[in-house]
Amino acid sequence: MRTYRQGIVVWFQHMKNIKQIKRYGHLVYTSKRLRYAVLYVDQADLEDIEKRLLKLSFVSKIDRSYKPFIQTDFENAKPDKAKQYDYKMGI
Repeated sequence: MRTYRQGIVVWFQHMKNIKQIKRYGHLVYTSKRLRYAVLYVDQADLEDIEKRLLKLSFVSKIDRSYKPFIQTDFENAKPDKAKQYDYKMGI
């Protein structure tokens, strides 16, 4: 059974609160200068986790990643013939 994950960006006020944010999902990245963290959470639990994070006093806002909903199968994408020739040559 496959679990689908989605990224969320949590904007906070102080770096000392990272430990509490880390409890809600898989922490991938934190920015000290811009004060945000990127978490991956299960899509089934996304609404609940978002509500719980917004209740925390130090969380400013939360943005969702829309990557799982973007189509990545491109139609009519033809590679450039010159580049394709270079790839076969090993250049």
